[in-house]
Amino acid sequence: MDEPTIPPSAAMTEPVPDRRTLRWVFLSEHGLRVGWKVLLFACLYQGLTLATAPVFRHFISTKPTGPIPPALALIRESWEVLLVFVATWVLARINRRSVLSFGYTGGGKLGRLLSGAAWGFVSLSVLIGVLWQTGSLVFDGYSLSGPAVWRYAVAWALVFVLVGILEESLLRGYLQYTLSQGVGFWWAALILSVTFALLHTRNSGESLFGLLAVGAGGMVFCLSLWYTKSLYWAVGFHAGWDWGQSYFYGTANSGWRMQGHLLSAHPTGNPLWSGGATGPEASLFLLPILVLMAASMWMWWGKGKSAVW
Repeated sequence: MDEPTIPPSAAMTEPVPDRRTLRWVFLSEHGLRVGWKVLLFACLYQGLTLATAPVFRHFISTKPTGPIPPALALIRESWEVLLVFVATWVLARINRRSVLSFGYTGGGKLGRLLSGAAWGFVSLSVLIGVLWQTGSLVFDGYSLSGPAVWRYAVAWALVFVLVGILEESLLRGYLQYTLSQGVGFWWAALILSVTFALLHTRNSGESLFGLLAVGAGGMVFCLSLWYTKSLYWAVGFHAGWDWGQSYFYGTANSGWRMQGHLLSAHPTGNPLWSGGATGPEASLFLLPILVLMAASMWMWWGKGKSAVW
């Protein structure tokens, strides 16, 4: 006599993990989900930094006791730019894109870089002029003469171009592009501008308003990215502003002092107006300048145009 057949529905089965759910957590129809890409980039960059820092510190002192010399700054910024480039390159390969596609494509590269540098230096000069006229900044005279003027001018220009590439590539390159796909351009800009400000808390001389100004400046840089679709203008602005602070006018830059500056100056009076030990970028006078910059961008690049990211 044949044994009764157990219907398939009655058969006891082991629970099988739902592979579709697991796939949904990590992947979308466009590949790896945005959040995982952002986390992967952050972990890769931080991992590279931690892995190479001991070797770097073995040869170079990263904590000078006095003003920062340009040679040390040049080596340090070159190292950090390389780490950002490597992290971006790895993620670009995953996305099957060029490493330059995250902010460094398009025409007029040199023109945007130089115009950004001019905007940065002129904007800072306006701020310095206001501080000087209101008695919030006092000039102490020249600090350099002869060939040293040009030697330090070129050295610090190279350093601050690298600083611009580093900070723009780190926060408004791959991360801005990727995060925009998940939350939209301006929410991504806000998140990364806040991150930009928080990273400056590592600077010992930063103030609360200085951090707020850094965050607001980050939003202005994002506005230039929105209109120009590249980072060249922002890199140039960054370089022109920092070069003017650290070398030309000899003021503090986010609490840091640099070795070899053309002029010497010191703040006086209420730090809310003078910027105090942080430097001019921590002055309340910066706010109207940022607003004026944003309005100028809109009038020059955006008025009557549709800037779609």
